Amino acid sequence: MVGATLLALVLSSCVTNNEGLIPVADNVHVDKVDEIAADLPREVAESGRLIAGTNIPYAPNEFKDEAGNIVGFDVDLLNAVGKVLGLTVDYKQADFDKIIPAVQAGTYTMGMSSFTDSKEREESVDFVTYYRAGIQWAQRTGEPVDPNNACGLRVGVQTTTTEDIDEVPAKSEACVAAGRPPIKKVKFDSQDDVANALILGRVDALSADSPVTAYAIKRSGGRLEAAGEVFDSAPYGWPLVKGSPLAPVLQRAMQYLIDGGQYQQIADNWGVGSGTITQSQINGAAG
Repeated sequence: MVGATLLALVLSSCVTNNEGLIPVADNVHVDKVDEIAADLPREVAESGRLIAGTNIPYAPNEFKDEAGNIVGFDVDLLNAVGKVLGLTVDYKQADFDKIIPAVQAGTYTMGMSSFTDSKEREESVDFVTYYRAGIQWAQRTGEPVDPNNACGLRVGVQTTTTEDIDEVPAKSEACVAAGRPPIKKVKFDSQDDVANALILGRVDALSADSPVTAYAIKRSGGRLEAAGEVFDSAPYGWPLVKGSPLAPVLQRAMQYLIDGGQYQQIADNWGVGSGTITQSQINGAAG
């Protein structure tokens, strides 16, 4: 059992964000585009803001810096979309699994929390896509784990993510079908908790979206490394109420940033440029 003092040190050294890793958002210039903003739903235009539900932390996409500000790739991108539309973005923290229900209830205008756009989720909300990420496993350095041969191992995931709902259970079921022990899925409320559990030896590997795993490895001080390659690439999207008239306006604003190069610049600033897209879609999940 790890003593309380050692545990605190490990948590601090793993999850404290290095200010040097956080880029300056103001170096990307974005202006309001009146012809796009003119198509905003009246209630959104009159409010002057987008209310976005987000789950913190999920670095580098959305997390808090040392001053307590919500920052990240997703944040810089949605702020840029807001500038195109002449809106400010008001971020509301929530448990990940409560964001989509809150969007459906009208509590939030939209969600912004690295949601994978899936056919299952599209049954309840619409998505505007803005990125493409895969799944990436991590292991303790020098302790190899094969994501395709993980039967009987403990694998950490953040609750209600694609890795929790789909990927790890499917692998576990395949183990059982082959007469082998299932994967012991261990769920945590935040991605930092998942990474800390791996460092502390409470799980044998973690599974998360590729940019998140890469950032956790970067911040681990050499204690974590990639386990295998990126796989199962799929789009990220912002969830909105089904049939929302805001969706096509957000899609146009996103496409404007893609075509103008600001989108790629924002992604490159955060080191996630390899997953950028060339076409934003409404409901872009693969069939």
